[in-house]
Amino acid sequence: MNEFAFLYRGGERPSSPEQGQQVLQKWMAWFKDLGDNGHIVDRGQPLERSGKIVRGTSKTVTDGPFAETKDVVGGFTLIKANDVAHAAELAKGCPILDRGGYVEVRPVMRLDM
Repeated sequence: MNEFAFLYRGGERPSSPEQGQQVLQKWMAWFKDLGDNGHIVDRGQPLERSGKIVRGTSKTVTDGPFAETKDVVGGFTLIKANDVAHAAELAKGCPILDRGGYVEVRPVMRLDM
């Protein structure tokens, strides 16, 4: 099996604590299913929307990221799957899809060091 990163982007935030709890339960059930089937490498963490960007040879630091809200990475998970098609199929169960978001599926490059 190969490793893949799921990058979670966009999606509406819950509008109430009750709705937040329901969304969290959906995520936990999905993670449990992935884990029970041997696909979880690292469940990852949600990311704050704020941060800093360091760029260029001058190493300039600016506030960011300021991409459109739908493009900001909101979290990540590392999984194992047979190939990218299998990983994409696993991503179809992600609860963010029900909230207007999307999952970017990226192969993790292996470095032999």
